[in-house]
Parts: sequence; structure tokens; C-alpha cells
Amino acid sequence: MTFLLGDLHPQATQLWQSAMLGNLSLGLPSLLGQDIQETILKNPMFWTIATVLALFLVVFLFFIARYWKLWFQAYMSGADIKLHSLIRMHFTKVNPNVVVHAKVMAAQAELDTNRDTGISTRRLEAHYLAGGNVMNVIHAIIAAHRAEIPLDFDQASAIDLAGRDVLDAVQTSVYPKVIDCPDPSRSGKTTLSAITKNGIELRVRARVTVRTNIAQLIGGATEDTIIARVGEAIISSIGSAGTHFNVLENPDMITRVVLSRGLDAQTAFEIVSIDIADIDVGENIGARLQSDQAEADTRVARAQAERRRAEAIAEEQQMKAKVAENRSRFVLAEAEVPMAMAEAFKAGRITTEQE
Repeated sequence: MTFLLGDLHPQATQLWQSAMLGNLSLGLPSLLGQDIQETILKNPMFWTIATVLALFLVVFLFFIARYWKLWFQAYMSGADIKLHSLIRMHFTKVNPNVVVHAKVMAAQAELDTNRDTGISTRRLEAHYLAGGNVMNVIHAIIAAHRAEIPLDFDQASAIDLAGRDVLDAVQTSVYPKVIDCPDPSRSGKTTLSAITKNGIELRVRARVTVRTNIAQLIGGATEDTIIARVGEAIISSIGSAGTHFNVLENPDMITRVVLSRGLDAQTAFEIVSIDIADIDVGENIGARLQSDQAEADTRVARAQAERRRAEAIAEEQQMKAKVAENRSRFVLAEAEVPMAMAEAFKAGRITTEQE
């Protein structure tokens, strides 16, 4: 500053030094004469500095006029958001309304808003820039805090960025969800078909009550896995029953066996209960299978008999051919007898009795 005033006029340097030494007895009008004012106004450096300061002041007043309501709201709510943070959000393409509302909600809900370990403004900005749903995360944390479910901001934001609905997960933890097994919307079937050892088909419809296991929500299996595992366990338990009467008399034997298998392992849910909603007796699959087997055995026996009959006919034809062959040989042999007798007469081996 002293260097700049020294370039303008020597008396300006004297004025600055007097002000620095505390000698305020010299007034500005007495030292800053008309010629000095003209010199200052004609200097381009003065107008450059004045222009920069004016632009800075205009920009500063623009941001104050735009964000002072949000800042005042955060200040009155104890949200601990600085005005320069709102200005920074403007340049980093972060919606200040979302961040301020989320921070105000967190402060009013008495959550930890510490800048280092809590729900800080920086963390909200980072989650927003990462494409997360900031309001959904804050709602989930508040709901979990009210229900005394351990859920911090890092875990909630990770669940949200993983594509899971963290608020729905917390709500399912508080209010369990009921899943139909099988689910008609997924498989198109309304019942599970299982067969007991005596061959009777049972058609079962179950209802599985689950709640979210937040600790395994990231990387845990979804509802489809739960439905598949429960359906497999129900079919297996019915198949191990001796008769269908045992299942109809004690449907709870199915649920006991299914619950004892720990089907919710490595899933995002915890099975609360499994209830058999309906059991219907279907077809006698065993009798039908036996009938089909008997018919198949009959067909096999008929085929074998037909094969043996064909073999016998073929053997008969072979014997007839051999008989015909032997008969022709006999005829040939009979034809050779007169020739042999005639030759014997000629040779004198055969004579008449008169001679």
C-alpha cells in the first residue's frame, strides 16, 4: 500500500505513514489536496483496483442476497453451516437447499453434527456429488435413531450408494414385512406342490415375516433368495413326512423344521416367523405313478412276448426250410438207386437166378 501511494504522490506517502504512527491529528482534506486527488484519479492502477474491489463487492452482495435466508435458517437451527460453505456449494454444483435442509433436520433431531465425526456439511456435499439421496439418508438415520437402531451416516450412505433403499430398510426393521411363498408376482404360482412318502400331493401356501438385517444389507441376498430357500425347505419337510395325514394334523412341524435350518444366513433379512397359510390335498401322485409304471411294465412284457413270438416264427420257418432241404436230398438219393442198379447189372455184379 505504501509503495502504491508513493507512486501517486509523496504527500500520500506522508499521509499513510502518519496514519500508521497514530498521528491522526492531520486530516485527510489538509494533506490530500486537489492536485493529489487529480493525480490519483488519473492513475490507471487506481481504477483497476477500484474495479476489482467493485466487482468483488457486487459478487459478495449477490451471494449474500441469494443465500442469506438459507444461512439464517441454518444459524437459527444450530446447523453450523458457514456462509462461505454455501458459496462453495454454488461453484461445486451442489444444491444448497438439500444440504441445509438435511443439516437442519439432523440438528433438530439431536444427531451428531460434529465436523470431524458427525454429519458434517462436507460429508453431505460428498454424498450429494456421489449421486446419493441425501434426504433419504437423513430420514433413515433419524428413523433409526428414534427406534434405537444403530445406524451411522457412513453406513447409511454406503447402503444408499449401493442401490438399496435405506429408508425402506429401516422401516422394515421397525415394521416387519410379510412375503408370500411362493410370490405370484415373481413365479406366477400361488401354491407350492410337495409329495409325502405315501404319494399324496399337498399344495401349500406360506407367509414369511422378515425384517431387515442392516448389518448384512450390503452384499446380503434379496427377497428372492428367502422365497427360494423357504420353498425348498417346505417341500423337503413335506417329502420326509410318512403320510399326508401327519402334515394335515400338525402343520407346525413344517415351520419348526424350516426355522431350524437358518435360512436367513448371508441374506439382508432376518426371518421372524414362517406361517402356513393354506394346505390343500391334491392328486394321488403315488397311485398315478404306480398305474403308469404298471402300464409301462405291461407294454414291456407285450414287447418281449412279441419278440419271442417273432423269434419262434422265424425258427419255425428255418425248420421248415431244413425239412424241405432234407426232402430234396432224399429225392436225389432215390433217383440215384436205379442208376446204381443198372451199373451193377452191366458190370455183372448182379445176376439172375436162372443163370
